[in-house]
Amino acid sequence: MTFEEFKREELKRPEVRAEYEALEPEFSFMRAMIDARKKTGITQKQLAEKTGISQGDISKYESGSGNPSIRTLQRLAAGLGMRVKIEFQTMTKV
Repeated sequence: MTFEEFKREELKRPEVRAEYEALEPEFSFMRAMIDARKKTGITQKQLAEKTGISQGDISKYESGSGNPSIRTLQRLAAGLGMRVKIEFQTMTKV
């Protein structure tokens, strides 16, 4: 069984689906940060030098074990030559 097959099967369970959906905002942030950094072609170390945020903290944010403030997100975005956009979306019922 592949990981995707396993995931598809597990998400059929309501308690697993609920937990997975609750974590989606964190996963989205992690993906967005990693994608933005890779798009600009800089390393965590280079981003740390540009922002004054430690490479260790950047690593924590990208792995989901850190919880950056909005101000920190703005510093990271600026270091990438980008800006932060936060929006609220209507929840859909499954």
